[in-house]
Amino acid sequence: MYVCMFFFFFLSSIIGDILNLQVYYPWEFLSSSPCRTIVFPLMTSGVTYWVIKSLQQLDICSSCINSYTLLVSPRLLFTVFSFILDYSVYRLAPFWEVDPWKALVLLAGSYVTLVFYTRTFTNTLEGLLFALLMVLVSSRKSDGSLVGPTSSPLIGIVTTAGFFNRPTFLAFALMPLLYWAGLIVDSQKSIKTVINHFSKLVLCACFTAIVFVTADTFYFTSMDLENLYSIKKSSLFDVISQLNEKMIVTPFNFLSYNLNPHNLALHGSHPRVTHFTVNGIMLFGVLHILAIGAGIKTLKEYIHQLIRVRSFCHGSSGLSVHSEGSPTLLLFYFVPLAFLSLFSHQEPRFLIPLILPLVLFSTSQNRAVKWRHVITIFNVFGALLFGCLHQGGLIPCLCHLEQLMHSPESSNHPRHYTLLFAHTYMPPRSLLNIRKRDTHIEVIDMAGSKEEILCQTVEQQANNFTCNDCHVFVIIPGTVRATITKCGVSFKNETLIFPHLSMEDPPQIPFLFSGNWRSQLGLYILQVDRDQQHL
Repeated sequence: MYVCMFFFFFLSSIIGDILNLQVYYPWEFLSSSPCRTIVFPLMTSGVTYWVIKSLQQLDICSSCINSYTLLVSPRLLFTVFSFILDYSVYRLAPFWEVDPWKALVLLAGSYVTLVFYTRTFTNTLEGLLFALLMVLVSSRKSDGSLVGPTSSPLIGIVTTAGFFNRPTFLAFALMPLLYWAGLIVDSQKSIKTVINHFSKLVLCACFTAIVFVTADTFYFTSMDLENLYSIKKSSLFDVISQLNEKMIVTPFNFLSYNLNPHNLALHGSHPRVTHFTVNGIMLFGVLHILAIGAGIKTLKEYIHQLIRVRSFCHGSSGLSVHSEGSPTLLLFYFVPLAFLSLFSHQEPRFLIPLILPLVLFSTSQNRAVKWRHVITIFNVFGALLFGCLHQGGLIPCLCHLEQLMHSPESSNHPRHYTLLFAHTYMPPRSLLNIRKRDTHIEVIDMAGSKEEILCQTVEQQANNFTCNDCHVFVIIPGTVRATITKCGVSFKNETLIFPHLSMEDPPQIPFLFSGNWRSQLGLYILQVDRDQQHL
């Protein structure tokens, strides 16, 4: 659940537009200065939501729109897309002189593949586009000899699409593009042919950019204008003029926001070495450590040869570094890592595209084989921690509440529901399946509020005498359960969702070995006893 919270809000606008549900619009999608393109959400999850809506309208599936289908359908699509990564490894392995089946086993066994690449995540798309780019720039004849790549238009399209998905894609694309440029120059004797390749790339990149800008401008402008074609019965020329005045280039807004240190601090600041020392190990474990070791060894050999060449000027001026594995793959891994480390906000998910060059490098010369037991244990632990435990109760909690609020009893006798979340990730409201016209459900996100503020809010909701048929639910992790008892509010129903681990409010180790350990690794749904409060 660690990896799905962010992208739920990334898809919120799509769910709201297609299925007419109440959603929370994140700051990235505010029409005043949108930082995310709408193209990829429409092309991926938007398609699945449209299919669900069509099935329900055709009475093929009368209850298709529910929290389960809203959660699972886009994940299934991304799971299918994840096989692009497998295909890329299979295609690239012979090029880098790696056993393809060993590389595929290492890739499939990684919890990064199992957890991140099966979730609706912008970084997942970034990783898939990076994989496609590596395939496009790597080409080899059937006899094993290198051949200059001829897919310049596709390279331009993929690079631009990746840039609009996440501008950080340029950090990943830098080395593949330089590698491709080197192959082009080395394989072509005519300067005219070289220019032709680069011209095709630039033209296709520009055309792709125009498509993205046009789509984003239409979408985000229509959010302000509500009805793009019938604005005060304006002529088509007037509408186009208004669109031209509000030309939206989302990557520039993204860069403008993220290059401001104050904005990054709002999301959390980290030391510049966090990716190297923490996130890389957290995601890839031993493989990251092996890459660092090989990188240091390669760098030492390069420096020694450089010193040797300078000492003996009459010798050969060429440098030949013979290290374990390919130095080029190391550059494909460490160059993006270094660029991403320039920003103060560093999350592990930013590095998931790097699994491809790391798997190829680690498989070469059977480097990962002797660590296979450690790698297996690490990935099992990672899958359990990040795929099941961390914030793992939030989605089942929302599904439970959705069923409760849309039960036949609630439908026959409309009630007002107040859902108060505290010390959890921001709940994706779309999974509650609330229609835009419905006003009887209120969601309050208290985030990590202090005890005094939390108790004050709970008491206000419990003592709200203006609502006779109101139901107030407080959703908190088990580690905060003792705090809520100090608020002086009675609860009549208590539901425990297991498992749930909040790293922001971790359980104390002694409690995990007590008889109450299950509650410490759970998420509570507490219903306020308003009848008791009114006595």
